[in-house]
Amino acid sequence: MTFPKPVSTAVFPVAGLGTRFLPATKAMPKEMLTVVDRPLIQYAVDEAREAGIEHFVFVTGRNKGVIEDHFDRQFELETTLESRGKTAALDELRKDLPSAGRTSFTRQQEPLGLGHAVWCARHIVGSEPFALLLPDMLFRGEPGVLKQMMNAYQETGGNVIAVEQVPENEVSSYGVIARGEGPDGGFEVTGMVEKPRPEDAPSNLIISGRYILQPQIFTLLADQPKGAGGEIQLTDAMQTLIKSQTFTGVKYRGESFDCGSKIGFLTANVVYALGRDDIRDGFVQQLRKIGYADIMGDGTAKAAE
Repeated sequence: MTFPKPVSTAVFPVAGLGTRFLPATKAMPKEMLTVVDRPLIQYAVDEAREAGIEHFVFVTGRNKGVIEDHFDRQFELETTLESRGKTAALDELRKDLPSAGRTSFTRQQEPLGLGHAVWCARHIVGSEPFALLLPDMLFRGEPGVLKQMMNAYQETGGNVIAVEQVPENEVSSYGVIARGEGPDGGFEVTGMVEKPRPEDAPSNLIISGRYILQPQIFTLLADQPKGAGGEIQLTDAMQTLIKSQTFTGVKYRGESFDCGSKIGFLTANVVYALGRDDIRDGFVQQLRKIGYADIMGDGTAKAAE
């Protein structure tokens, strides 16, 4: 039996301008917006670490230096916490840091699309398979979504993409896959199309912002013409790659929050706050004060009549 090459590197595209969150993102990267008390990028890195990733590659842009600082030690802060006996906070900071030499940063000088951002990481990734995580998409699952994908990758090799089901009238906003044979945890992807009309969509399973890709994608992206929105689209390159390599879909177990939208971001904050033992009761009390009387068992809030 031939085992697939291990995946130890993950790429995080973090060069976007975050215009939907202006003015909050005028001077702060959108990836540093917090869900409760952790930045979005930290959740993505945590998910990657759980899946066994050892090297974290960030494709950045202008005004993104704070992301690099976030994944570095801050000796003044650590010294202050230690002197004040705040050992729990200090341990939390140190736990979140990747080991020395495990992070790399490269620039995407122009906003030419997701495909171009991935291509910018080519020299760091080299000729090995890699994971790709879009930090805007926040997932809750046990195990994490990338770990579920890694489990499928160990069985199938090739390329793996996470998918989720959406109402048919929403497929025109996403990349959509055609499903072949196999169980939800790992099935053949026979095709994909970017933002189809509902009547033309091959399914209602959309690509969800988590990928395991083979390095041949870089060769395709180097010559990839601009697609939708005048940008170099990753989906277009994957449509070519699927002609010569296998793609496996994983209909992941869990829930997603599109934190690139204000509604998704606010929803994530509510759900994650309700899932925290240390703040849940106080948060519920405040929700009731402002008219949200019933907190349902599934973590949703219902406004008072």
